Amino acid sequence: MEALGVPSLRTLSFCHSSCRENWKRKLLNIADFTNFSLATSLNLGRSFRTRQNRSNVLRIRAFEEDYETKQMKEMSEARKRWEALIREGKVTVLTPREASYAIQLSGKTLLDVRPSIEHKKAWVRGSTWIPIFEVDNRIDPGTLSKKLTNFMMGGWWSGVPILTYDNQFLSKVKEKFPQDTDLIVACQKGLRSLAACEQLYNAGYRNLFWVQGGLEAAEEEDLEREGPQPFKFAGIGGVSEFFGWTDQQRAQAAKEGWGYRLTFSARLVGAILLADALFLGAQRVGRYLQDIRTH
Repeated sequence: MEALGVPSLRTLSFCHSSCRENWKRKLLNIADFTNFSLATSLNLGRSFRTRQNRSNVLRIRAFEEDYETKQMKEMSEARKRWEALIREGKVTVLTPREASYAIQLSGKTLLDVRPSIEHKKAWVRGSTWIPIFEVDNRIDPGTLSKKLTNFMMGGWWSGVPILTYDNQFLSKVKEKFPQDTDLIVACQKGLRSLAACEQLYNAGYRNLFWVQGGLEAAEEEDLEREGPQPFKFAGIGGVSEFFGWTDQQRAQAAKEGWGYRLTFSARLVGAILLADALFLGAQRVGRYLQDIRTH
């Protein structure tokens, strides 16, 4: 990623990188092996091992803080590069409505760089879909560790998956479009499309247009949509979407009134009743098992 000049996906998927996880495991393994061998050979007590465990935790936290600082620095540098692209006129800024006019009147191509999880919900009719980041479906230990971390850090609530950079992105674009093509680049919120614009510009594309705010900023009348959901809902998911607690759904509820709210209120009541039933069932099973043991 660094070689391509694209920042990490931390702000996009709220996850740790594989490098971070690998180094954390290495630090823990080395520390645990050393401490266990030392405690065994010297026959030291539990207090020693407790102090060493605390030391390990502090060491990992220091590593995480350094990594956080590095990631923030990388993102800050990337934003400066992207702002320079716009400031220097290398990329033209369009609103979603202006992008619609450009597509209809000038025949420009809209390049959708969103991952499949967002694209399958809503897309612009006639657009070309080439994701710059895609959902990471690998099942190796490192990826599974990242997915677990992402889930625990809020993925269960937001539904944001682990994404991975598609190394074939530029080659796929070059297969479809020559370098003199007018390309309108769009993603869900406008961040990943800026990363795509930077790569495309560095690859020789000079007629680039960026949809400010992404497709989420579009009103339904701005662009000709296909797919089962509005553009604004394509980027939400998880428990927050199920219960209607996202900002996009709240805004929609304010427009449509109580009929829209009742659907999600019914889901919440159903979830509470289900949790209550499971709790009571667990209590009864516990009593039943206790009765079996006593008899």
